[in-house]
Amino acid sequence: MTGNGKRGGVLAGVRVLDFGRYIAGPYCAALLGDMGADVIRIEKREGSEDRFVQPIVPDAGAGEGGEGAMFLQMNRNKRGLTLAPMTETGRGIVKRLVATADVVVANLPPSTLTAMGLDYESLVAAKPDIILTTVSAFGHGGPYSERTGFDGVAQSMVGAAYLTGTPDEPVKSYAPWVDFGTASLTAFGTMAALMERAKTGRGQIVEGALLSTAMAYFNFHLIEQELRQNNRQAIGNRSPYAGPADIVRTKDGWILVQAIGAPLFKRWARLMGEDHWLTDPRFKDDLARGEHGEILSKRTSQWSATRTTEDALAELEKARIPAGAVNTPQQALDDPHIAAMGYLTRMEFPGLPGPAPIMETPVRLSATPGILSSRAPLLGEHTDSILNELGYSANEIDGFRAEGII
Repeated sequence: MTGNGKRGGVLAGVRVLDFGRYIAGPYCAALLGDMGADVIRIEKREGSEDRFVQPIVPDAGAGEGGEGAMFLQMNRNKRGLTLAPMTETGRGIVKRLVATADVVVANLPPSTLTAMGLDYESLVAAKPDIILTTVSAFGHGGPYSERTGFDGVAQSMVGAAYLTGTPDEPVKSYAPWVDFGTASLTAFGTMAALMERAKTGRGQIVEGALLSTAMAYFNFHLIEQELRQNNRQAIGNRSPYAGPADIVRTKDGWILVQAIGAPLFKRWARLMGEDHWLTDPRFKDDLARGEHGEILSKRTSQWSATRTTEDALAELEKARIPAGAVNTPQQALDDPHIAAMGYLTRMEFPGLPGPAPIMETPVRLSATPGILSSRAPLLGEHTDSILNELGYSANEIDGFRAEGII
């Protein structure tokens, strides 16, 4: 096993090859890198498409600020290697890389894995105890296995988009929770596979899929549907299970208020001056309050409309009712609690107008925390040093570059 030599960590000495693209694969590898693994991102010579999504400096090139916001987050703590893996020479380099690795992360269809020599059988031939972490849209074995798909497709297929928004317009979440959930679950699975290998010496396949993540996160709604057959419809920001639970306007913005359970409803009713609603049969329990949530939302709106966001939140907090401001992205960046918690590490990157605020590993370990130690790599930034580690000479590396392999 080979480490990057920069720092320790739970996974120091573990090498991860990241063939991932966009979020699900790369963020899985990034989390492993946060924990100390030596992660090598392999991409096309001209730069993979996900390098330029949401560019910071539009029309700029690689290394000139043209890298996208997503790339900067997904690829911290990685070294960068460019490679044409479909060529005969490229496959030879992949094989030599795999022989030094512990984990291969790839969110690619099965046929593409085989063509690149990244199917499990090929990997095991190069490294018998290798762990292959795959991420696909729909998993392997069903009629959709070879289809492509993104986060929003999975949100839509499980019913999440249908129950978000209104009956006239289903809405997917702006935040790609399926992608990030899949990345987190596959990182969890990869860590479990590494623990198993430490005990038995055997590698295995870790399989994540966008659809399976979406099914897991939306499962209890599907349980209710199958067992109650109640065919719920979207009701905007209200909750069908409790109330009041809604986004309401203040004098200078918006807040979200959530009261779930009898104790919270009692505190809300007293804050609103509606103590008599505590004996109103329309609000007898959470389900009843959800069914009559429009009344509760209207009353909360009347209350909040006469207060600033700051004042409304202060009164709700004094009553111990969960609530929060509906922030703009800039307001989130300026939030004093986010600053005090130190969630964002500002990292320089060539060509950017300033340092990029990269979110830390979103789970903290007291003794062995994840660390953001290096920015995302420039295109091919570490190609020569990685190939040199594999035993290739300077002349061979120059030949690969002349041949268009790197």
